[in-house]
Amino acid sequence: MGAAAFFGCAAIAFGPAAALVLLTVAAEPLRVLVLVAGAFFWLLSLLAASLLWFVSVQLSGREDAALLLLGAAAAVLLQELCRFACFKLLKKADEGLATLSEDGRSPISLRQMAYVSGLSFGIISGIFSIVNILADDSSGPGTVGIHGDSPYYFITSAFLTMALVLFHTFWGVIFFDACERRHAGGLGLVVGGHLLASGLVSPGGPRAGGDLPEPVVRGQPGPHLHPHALHRPLGLPHCWRLLPQHPQVPLL
Repeated sequence: MGAAAFFGCAAIAFGPAAALVLLTVAAEPLRVLVLVAGAFFWLLSLLAASLLWFVSVQLSGREDAALLLLGAAAAVLLQELCRFACFKLLKKADEGLATLSEDGRSPISLRQMAYVSGLSFGIISGIFSIVNILADDSSGPGTVGIHGDSPYYFITSAFLTMALVLFHTFWGVIFFDACERRHAGGLGLVVGGHLLASGLVSPGGPRAGGDLPEPVVRGQPGPHLHPHALHRPLGLPHCWRLLPQHPQVPLL
């Protein structure tokens, strides 16, 4: 059962992303480079958010819900800041490639870069979102929900991870277009949508079943996570065990 849950949830979470990579990215070397660059910038935001969370906890001496919300918002803003840095770098690369080409045109357009970088943001974010759930909680034998917990936990996490990957892809395209046209409304839409998505991860409170083990360093936790779920390193393998028992997850 553990193997079936692992491969099934992994296919749900990353199936669309894998298809997009194979069909639209893998055959083009420049797109592969953009994919790697986008993942690198997301990891920079993860590092910055982790350091910010560590310093905040050490200075305040607490890990309550208010600090968790502030950390989540800061992590989202850091992700968007790194997305902007990625845009600036790719914009310079696009101009350089256009200068080197014989016809004065870049072999890869800025819109293609926006799509690939957004996809890379989503893939690396989704990996950090669900990898410990699959590797730690679903790898052993047993039946999910046999002790009264929700049997929909893994599949809900998989669908939310899939949605997160697609969200980041859309956000990347909108963000790059808004930066290119200097359109503040598009930037506000991306940042506001990212903040809203982070806040809606847990829409119904600590016993509504929407709580997921999303670390604050990824910028996706809901507002009702257990305050000690992030106490250990990155909080990834331990959050699910610390959530309130007997959650009631609505049917998908």
